[in-house]
Amino acid sequence: MPDNTPNASDLTVEEQAQLTSGQDFWTTKAVAGVPSIMVTDGPHGLRKQEGASDHLGVSGSMPATCFPPAVALAQTWNPDLARRAGSAIADEARAQDVSVLLGPGINLKRSPLGGRNFEYFSEDPVLTGHMAAAFVDGVQSRGVGTSLKHFAANNQESDRMRVSADIDERTLHELYLRAFRHVVRTAQPWTVMCSYNKINGVYAFENRELLTTILRDQWGFGGLVVSDWGAVADRVTAVAAGLDLTMPFGGEDGDAKVAAAVADGTLHAGDLLASAGRVIELAVKAREAAAAVPGSGAVDLDAHHRLAREIAAQAVVLLRNDDDLLPLRPDADIAVIGALAAQPRYQGGGSSHVNATRVDAPLDAIRSVTGRDTPFAPGYSTGPDAAPLLADEAIAVAGAADTVVLFLGLAEGQESEGFDRTTIDLPADQIALAVRVLTANPRTVVVLCHGGALQVSVIDAPAVIDAALGGQALGSGLADVLFGAINPSGRLTETLPRRIEDTPTYLNFPGEHGHVTYGEGLFIGYRWYDARALDVTYPFGHGLSYTTFDYDGLTVDAEPDGIRITLRLTNTGTRDGREIVQVYLSADDSAVTRPPRELKGFANVGVAAGESVPVSVFIPRDDIAYWDTRVHRYVVESGSYTVHVGASSRDIRLTSTVDVTGDVVRIPLTLQSSIGEVMADPGAAEGIRPITDAMFGVTGGPEQDGEDHSGAALGVDMVKMMSSVPIGRLVDFSGGLLPVEYLQGILDSANNPEANNPDQADQVNDGPVATSDSGV
Repeated sequence: MPDNTPNASDLTVEEQAQLTSGQDFWTTKAVAGVPSIMVTDGPHGLRKQEGASDHLGVSGSMPATCFPPAVALAQTWNPDLARRAGSAIADEARAQDVSVLLGPGINLKRSPLGGRNFEYFSEDPVLTGHMAAAFVDGVQSRGVGTSLKHFAANNQESDRMRVSADIDERTLHELYLRAFRHVVRTAQPWTVMCSYNKINGVYAFENRELLTTILRDQWGFGGLVVSDWGAVADRVTAVAAGLDLTMPFGGEDGDAKVAAAVADGTLHAGDLLASAGRVIELAVKAREAAAAVPGSGAVDLDAHHRLAREIAAQAVVLLRNDDDLLPLRPDADIAVIGALAAQPRYQGGGSSHVNATRVDAPLDAIRSVTGRDTPFAPGYSTGPDAAPLLADEAIAVAGAADTVVLFLGLAEGQESEGFDRTTIDLPADQIALAVRVLTANPRTVVVLCHGGALQVSVIDAPAVIDAALGGQALGSGLADVLFGAINPSGRLTETLPRRIEDTPTYLNFPGEHGHVTYGEGLFIGYRWYDARALDVTYPFGHGLSYTTFDYDGLTVDAEPDGIRITLRLTNTGTRDGREIVQVYLSADDSAVTRPPRELKGFANVGVAAGESVPVSVFIPRDDIAYWDTRVHRYVVESGSYTVHVGASSRDIRLTSTVDVTGDVVRIPLTLQSSIGEVMADPGAAEGIRPITDAMFGVTGGPEQDGEDHSGAALGVDMVKMMSSVPIGRLVDFSGGLLPVEYLQGILDSANNPEANNPDQADQVNDGPVATSDSGV
């Protein structure tokens, strides 16, 4: 640490307390030689405000490149693009003296109605974790920090500052914490931002189990925890929980209360010292990192726009392409319909809203490719008022063209931070327009522009493109795909359902009276639809190409630290293209409930026409594990697993099985353990079997007294009936003849085989076990 920067222990308690809140809306305090740093919004582009500050974008911000938001970036399934976008945003941040970018947001898309889904990556934690880790690497490689948010379970906007997300332990860890865990352990973000909401009744800002036990002690996070803006209701409980920096500055009274709490013993002095120390460490790290990374001068905004265009094109998902209607020829007789083509929606509303340096409208980009004034009609209004006459004009334009490109989607007022949607349907006037356009001209390409999942089965067009929210270069990137300059390779990162009633959270969203129950448990997204064998419009991972691919040569090998999958991918078409090879895993005979299959790895592979390339995907052992509530940590089950390799969650091309050896941890036997659990332990079974045989005759036929004790006389299978009975109940069944001390002695002996027989120490693995990794 530089000589001119004090250690936290050099400061007074009052100075330490001052460091734990901001100086204003966007900067930390300069206290006793500790430098102030600036943080600002920007998951997909810098939002540095000018003049008066606010969190929701009411006041303006400096021009910056608006890259495709997470909804589109994730559809590339390309971590390298996420890394490059992060690096570019970081360069713009450094040019504006911003030290920490408040992002990425990595909450899962629990419900398609989530108002902020455009700012999040996926319904799957593995895809989310890999894309987010690459983004964090990109930003921090350029000397700017990130803030991983919103920790945790911030999956809705309704009552977001008070609602309690009520989640069972296994679901919380396997889904809603898993992506955070991956990014923290692999990319080490400088900061983590706690969410507004409660988790199981405890606000995130005062949740010590979340902010300290899990994040720091179990995952090894060494950075700073910052609050979401306005999330903290009690500064003292926040510091005690492990929250280091409260934003924004709420006045001197809050600092004074923290200092007073240390003085009267309400707050442990070590907790405040640790938080102040982490604020100092962040300030020093920001200064040193910026000095160590060259190139903080002028930013090449043209290069950044080209990168935004590349990402926008790779984000395009070709959902349908009957009779190869796409790609279009530049000299074709084309008409464009839809207000969103001329006035594009390319980002979401709220705190992430970027003042774009420029915007490529799709209509302008299409006209640039065709070289003429391509006919256009808005067809509908994106404002609050319907405009039926616009539809009549659009039908006339559609009928006069050979091919129509019809833009449909959601306007800014229909999805944004701050509220959740109430429907997944397109606006009624757009649906009506689409029906009329398709009647007038069946050769219609529908382009969807939106941030949240839509129900699009009512749009029976021969070609459908999902452009998501493509950032400021949406138009040019989309034109690249429409006219074949870029072969589409995007894949859906969330399922497009047929009905809102089919969605996993239909009866449990957004909750009531301050609570939302995560009653679907582990089964969100494709996990739900697959487990219930529900039909969907388009499945998770779906996306077509202008070429075709063949999968063969699958080999699957179990390695000490995971599973290695290799195969050969062949481009069997006439165009160069990219394929997203997706690897799913299922446990063939699990002791716990599991989804039919779960994404565990993927590869974004470019293949020239007619060529074959080898593909290798590795599933780390950590991703094979599930959360065992008996031992409160991740475990890997021994047994057979099926590896599914395909082009989507429902387009599986190759399968193979592999045996995995689990990590062994003994579950101690108690008087509440079932007879079945006890009998599964060889040591305990040896002592218990004579007792159960004598009492119930469960191991064979009639006893020597000539009577049948097997249960056949009662019409039951005595073994099955007794297997779930707690072993301690045998004391009562014996009529007092079996001393509880004798029974406990058998269990103690089984629980401690080494103490009772050192020669049998190696047999510890034979009993009932759970398995775990060495982490959480």
